[in-house]
Amino acid sequence: SIYLSMSHHHAPCTAALCQQQRVMASTQCSSSSSSSLWGRRRTSRRNATTTTTTTMKSRRRVTRKENDGDERAISCESLPPSSQSSSSSSADVQPKDNLTLTAEEAIRNAPPAPADAKKTKRATNGFGKKTNKDWQIDFCSRPLKDDRGKKVWELLITDEDRSFEHAEFFPNNRINSVELAKALQKVVAKRTEETGEPPRKVKFFRSQMMTIITRACEECELESLPSRRCQTMLSWLEERMETVYKKHPGYDPNAAPLMTFDAQAPKPLPDALRGESWAFVALPLVGVKEEMEIVTKGKAFGDVLNIDPDLPDDTLIPGVVVYTARAAALSGWTKGLELSAITVDLESSSIVLETGVNESWNYAFFRRTKELRDEAREWEGVKRQTKGLHFLAIQTDADSETTDGFWVLQDVKGAQF
Repeated sequence: SIYLSMSHHHAPCTAALCQQQRVMASTQCSSSSSSSLWGRRRTSRRNATTTTTTTMKSRRRVTRKENDGDERAISCESLPPSSQSSSSSSADVQPKDNLTLTAEEAIRNAPPAPADAKKTKRATNGFGKKTNKDWQIDFCSRPLKDDRGKKVWELLITDEDRSFEHAEFFPNNRINSVELAKALQKVVAKRTEETGEPPRKVKFFRSQMMTIITRACEECELESLPSRRCQTMLSWLEERMETVYKKHPGYDPNAAPLMTFDAQAPKPLPDALRGESWAFVALPLVGVKEEMEIVTKGKAFGDVLNIDPDLPDDTLIPGVVVYTARAAALSGWTKGLELSAITVDLESSSIVLETGVNESWNYAFFRRTKELRDEAREWEGVKRQTKGLHFLAIQTDADSETTDGFWVLQDVKGAQF
C-alpha cells in the first residue's frame, strides 16, 4: 500500500466478498505483527517515511475467533450496507430517494467515470497547467460602522493563489444581487482583459448569502459553488482583521459574529458514494505532494489545496483511504460533491464527511471498543498537529500502487467577522 495504515475496516456485502475480505484481514493481521502503529508503506517512498515510522509505537493487531471458525481482526468495522455488489458499474448505481435535492443534483451532475480514471484530462494550456482558476468571493458586513452608525459591508474577491485581490466597501442600503452583479462584472471584465481567462467557478462559504451571490453570478454568467474549500479567502479575512478593520476609524470591537458555518446533522450516505472497506492511514507530506501532482495533471479524480510551504516534507498527514473494486467509478461520483473535511464523531462511533457549506454525511462506522476509540482519537490528534490538514484517497485495494481519487482536505472554522 502507498499508505502508512492504522487499521483496515470492512463493509458487509456478498458472501463471496465477505470471504475474500476475511482472508485479506487475516493476512494483514499476521503480516503486520511487527510493524509500527501505521503499518506497511510503499517501497518507493521508504526513504521518506522510515524516520517518522520508527518513532511511532508498535502495536500488534488483535484477532479473535468467530463462531464460524474464521479469524478476523477486531478492527475490521462495518460501513453502512450497500445495495450494490462490488462489481457494479457507476451506471448501475442510483441514489436513494430520500436524498436532499442538493445531493441528488451533485451526484446527477458528477462527471461520468471512465474505465480508466488515469485517462481523464482537465483543460490545460499545453504545459500541464489549468487554463483558468476558481475564484473565491465573500460579501458580508464587517465589524465597522459608517458616519451614520450603520454597519459597513465589504466585497472581497480573489483566486486560489491570491494572484489578484479586489476589496470594495458597500453601504448597507446597497446590499442586493443587482449591486453585487454590477461590481462583480467589473472585476470579471478587468481580469479577463488582463489574463484572457474568466474564472472557472466562483466559490463562497457563507450559506446565508447563497441567494444574493448565486443570483449575481447568474447575471454575470458565472458558475457559483457553495464550498468550505475557501481557505485562501478565510486566511485573507484573518489578515484584514489585523491590518484593515482594527485600524479603521469605525471599528467596533463589540460587534458580534454575523455569520458562521451552520452545519447540519449528518445524513445517511448515498449508495453511489460507498466503498467496500476503509482504513485510517497517514502519509508523509512528500507523498501527499506526489498525489497532488497526479491530480493537478488530470491523471486522477480529486482536488488539492495550497499547503504551508514551511511544513517539513516528512510531516505525517493523516487520512482515510477507501478500498473498492470500482475505484474509478466511485472517484467519479465523489468528484460530484464539494468535499470539505472528514471528522471523527466518538459519540456515534462514526467518521463524518463534510461537503458544501453545511452538509455532512455518515461516511463510515467503527465498533465501540476502547482500542478503536483510542485509535480514532489518535487520528484526530495527528490532524490537529497538522492544523487540520488531512486527505481522502480511493483505490482498488491495499496493495494498489496508485489511487483513482485523492482529495486534500482541511478542517475549517467559520469566519468570526
